[in-house]
Order: sequence, then C-alpha cells, then structure tokens
Amino acid sequence: MIDDFKGKTAVLTGAGSGFGLECARIGARLGMNLVLADVQQNALDAAAAEAQAAGAQVLARKVDVSNAAQMEQLAADVEQRFGAPHLVFNNAGVGAGGLVWENTVKDWEWVLGVNLWGVIHGVRLFTPMMLAAAKKDPAWRGHIVNTASMAGLLDAPNMGVYNVSKHAVVSLSETLYQDLALVTDQVSASVLCPFFVPTGINQSHRNRPGELSAGKPTRSQLIGQAMTDKAVGSGKVTAAEVAQKVFDAAAERQFYIYSHPKAIASVQTRMEDIMLMRNPTDPFAGKPEIGAQLKAALRAD
Repeated sequence: MIDDFKGKTAVLTGAGSGFGLECARIGARLGMNLVLADVQQNALDAAAAEAQAAGAQVLARKVDVSNAAQMEQLAADVEQRFGAPHLVFNNAGVGAGGLVWENTVKDWEWVLGVNLWGVIHGVRLFTPMMLAAAKKDPAWRGHIVNTASMAGLLDAPNMGVYNVSKHAVVSLSETLYQDLALVTDQVSASVLCPFFVPTGINQSHRNRPGELSAGKPTRSQLIGQAMTDKAVGSGKVTAAEVAQKVFDAAAERQFYIYSHPKAIASVQTRMEDIMLMRNPTDPFAGKPEIGAQLKAALRAD
C-alpha cells in the first residue's frame, strides 16, 4: 500500500481525458510527479499545462500504448527523469461494438492493441523497474492499476471485441497480483472495472489510426454505438469519483475497484451459470427493456 503520495511518481496512460485526467488532477493535488501519456496531442498538452499550473513536475509524452517501441521509450524516459514510478495506471482504452462476427481484422487489432497490448506493455516495462526499486529500499512501495471494465466480468451482447479485450485485462491483472505476491510484499496491483461512466470512451474512434481505419459501419455497430452513447452519456457516477477510488485502492491495497457495486449481482449470476452449467443468462435480465430494444432493432427488416 502507498500511505503517502507526496513526492512519489505516477505514470498515467490515457491521461488526456476520463479516468486518466481525473487521476492526474488528484495526483497533482497530492504533490506527485506526473508522467502523462496520451495519443491525442491537444488533450495531452491541456492536461500537462493544468498539472504544471497546479505545481506538479510533469513529463508529457504522446504515446500509442499499442506500440512496443513507443512504450519502451516512455519507460526509459520515466526512469531517466524520475526513477521507478510508485503508481502505474495502465488506463488508455478504446471502445467498439457490433455483432462479434462483423468485426474486421482491423477492428480487432485496434481494440486489442490499445486495451490489451497497452496494459501488457505497461506491466512488462514498469513492473521490473518497481521491483528493482523495492529491492534497494525496504520502505519503497508501489502499485499498478489496470483499467478493465464490467465488460471484463460480464458478456453483454453486441460488444464482443470490447468484452474480449477487457476479460483479458482482468485475467492479466489477477495473475499479476498473484505473481507479485510470490516475489514481494512491497508492490501490488488492482483492476478497475467501471460500468457506464461519462469519460469520452464512446468517442474513442476519434483517435483511431489511419492504418487501422474502420470500414463502413454495419447496422449492428451503428446500433451498438447509439446505445453506448446513451448509456455512457447518462452515467450518474463521475470519472472524478472513480479516480478517487483508484487512489483509495492503491492506499488500501484493494484489488477489485468498482464504480457501480450493484452491478456485481450480474457477475454473481454469471458465476452461478458457470458453476451450475446453466446456459448463459441474459446480462440485461435486470433491465429487460434494453435487451428487448436491442433484439427488435437487430431483427427489424
């Protein structure tokens, strides 16, 4: 657990908006050194300027987290400027939907590249630095937080490519927690599983690289986008509230971080399906009108 954040270093990917930006704001208030990474230059510049105005030491880098070389350069820059980071928030993410067989290879490469490979790169590059720092100083503490989603614990229809990426992040994070516990008591991990929170992820296609450009969206993808826009836009829990939960988890060494604890009931149903060998329950069972609306839209002539 990290009991005092002042003077410590935080690495935040996806720092230009959403949870990353709100965590940067908290880090600045707590007197942390901030490493801000984002693929969107104007959002990154604004976040860096705000953090510097708040008195933080800032290293800002435009980074595509799916790119191994760019992430390796980021890690080298962090080590040179601040040394091993105490808090790493592998947060950058993108959203995409549609019926799972309708996603193109480029859809899969884009979503898995950012949502999964971005976390993989953060884990493989920063964990060894943190462990080395911990070995040198028995008082050193570090924490890694990976952003997954409730879509990493459930399987809502018409969101397959996103679900797959986030389930993988949950698995990676749980394994990271167990692996760290084998080798140290000084560094631990958490996984963030937010439900629908207004962050801008529903408009993540604004940062989709040209070489992975989308084709003409299918009907199911247009329907999925509209439903996500509505759900994300109407979220009552703010990104700032979720960011505070991230810092609380790092301070308390809490693994699972939820924005909407009531949604766990659906996870319990899914686990019972697995244990009892029941066919999968409709994840919209609690709000049947959503599933009915989706089915009607997809089956309409």
